[in-house]
Amino acid sequence: MLKSTVRRNTLLLLKTHTLNQTNTFQLVAKTISGLENSVAKELEKLGATKIEILHRAVSFEGDQAIMYKANYCLRTALRILKPIGNFGARDESSLYKQIQKFDWSKFFSIDQTFAIDAVVSGDIFTHSQYAALKVKDAIVDQFRDRFGSRPSVNTYMPDFRMNVHITNERVTLAADSSGESLHKRGYRKMVDKAPINEVLAAGLIQLTGWNRDSNFVDCMCGSGTIPIEAAMYAMKIPAGYYRSQFGFMRWSDFDAQLWQTVKQVADTEICEFDHEIIASDRSGKAIDIARGNIQNAHLQHDIKVIKKNMEELIPPEGGGIMLINPPYGERLEESDIISLYQTIGNTLKKNFKGFQAWAVSSDLQALKYIGLKPSRKIPIYNGPLECRLVCFDIFDGSYKDKKARENKNL
Repeated sequence: MLKSTVRRNTLLLLKTHTLNQTNTFQLVAKTISGLENSVAKELEKLGATKIEILHRAVSFEGDQAIMYKANYCLRTALRILKPIGNFGARDESSLYKQIQKFDWSKFFSIDQTFAIDAVVSGDIFTHSQYAALKVKDAIVDQFRDRFGSRPSVNTYMPDFRMNVHITNERVTLAADSSGESLHKRGYRKMVDKAPINEVLAAGLIQLTGWNRDSNFVDCMCGSGTIPIEAAMYAMKIPAGYYRSQFGFMRWSDFDAQLWQTVKQVADTEICEFDHEIIASDRSGKAIDIARGNIQNAHLQHDIKVIKKNMEELIPPEGGGIMLINPPYGERLEESDIISLYQTIGNTLKKNFKGFQAWAVSSDLQALKYIGLKPSRKIPIYNGPLECRLVCFDIFDGSYKDKKARENKNL
């Protein structure tokens, strides 16, 4: 009763503020290639409008509350950018002059720090660090000319972080409302070798179509990222729940009351999960790291951690989703990658009947050695590696028998 009362009160506060906040603006959610549709679906649920899917990004419109929600709640976004402007620049001189046309004192003061993140492509600007340097020079020179002093650069935790994207002659400027990348949830203090990005882990879970009504198993859990993201998703814990800082908190227009209201509304959605989430791995080191991260997320009572080889693990009854991120040939040293993937296939057939099993890998040849016919193949990127997220429906008997049963029920 108390929780529902708090939610009603905070929703009323948020609704009142939003009605007064008529100034909507464009925003861009940056993401991993292959997760654009996932971001768009999340944004729609948050109440964003004019959603448009781009390459590794999704543009949308919202007010300040939506911007705060996007940073706190989106599981599959890396950054939330607020566009400042765009223009053409044929060379470094025109880039410098165009940057100086903006009044940077509206965005931050002499006493604050700033940082520039630049991404360039094309033949005109070929070095991102050099482009960032030219933008920085134009900004500090403007401050020095107007005020006799200049703000300092802080690449670690600046008061204002700006994203500069240059494609050939086209320059786009955007304020970074996230600060640190949103994949840095705050619960992961230690990692095993080749850890999976938290945003990618959350995206993979969403791509499986798991709707939080069955068991979830990761029997190659490594640092525990996938099981933690699964538990957060299952219990509706906001993606930014463990973070204390976002970039927008250091902006001059930061509305602390609105932020607390957005946060409270999202937090009242947190709920219990009635099925099992299992994290297992054959490596004792990985299990120790996973346990530590799970404890940091206060999920030690919600995720069962087991040290076992995959082939020895007995999954919970009732079926569910199994999702693994096995070693890739390009990514990790593996004495017998073929044998490993054959073991995966044999174990699925033997122990995981009733489960929908998913595996992500960039080693497309190794995936064939699982020896099962995938029902789905989804392209996804893990950093620079092009991967496939493949699905195997594990059922009793042969595929032929399964099809015969399905046809009989038609």
